[in-house]
Amino acid sequence: MKDLIFDDFQNAVNDSLLRHKSILDIITKLEESNGRINRAIAKSVTNCGCIEISAKKQHMPSDKDDLDISDLKNCLKTHINGDLCDNCREIIEDEIGNNFFYLTSLCNVLNLNLYDILLKEYNKMNTLGKYSCR
Repeated sequence: MKDLIFDDFQNAVNDSLLRHKSILDIITKLEESNGRINRAIAKSVTNCGCIEISAKKQHMPSDKDDLDISDLKNCLKTHINGDLCDNCREIIEDEIGNNFFYLTSLCNVLNLNLYDILLKEYNKMNTLGKYSCR
């Protein structure tokens, strides 16, 4: 069932993409959409203030011999304080949706199946688990 949703989405993107059919248009629109996501997040900090970024050096335990990989998750921080307000959340979701559109367009022009890519990545994460270290 989930693959049908992905396939339907991929087909809908293919049917609706009219102006930016060239791979050059698609990759530049994808890059532009990445920038718009980053800009929307930055504006959540600088214009709205619903979130705050407090970035500092990530601290690792000093005794690395006793460090278990599962402890690493508890040591590393996101550097985000607060929660997105409804307005900022909606804007960021819209920008991520646009990004999905152009990512899917890229898959279409290269004859790649979005669901197969997602499934392959999911299986890789399940196989490697926390040892994928991303």
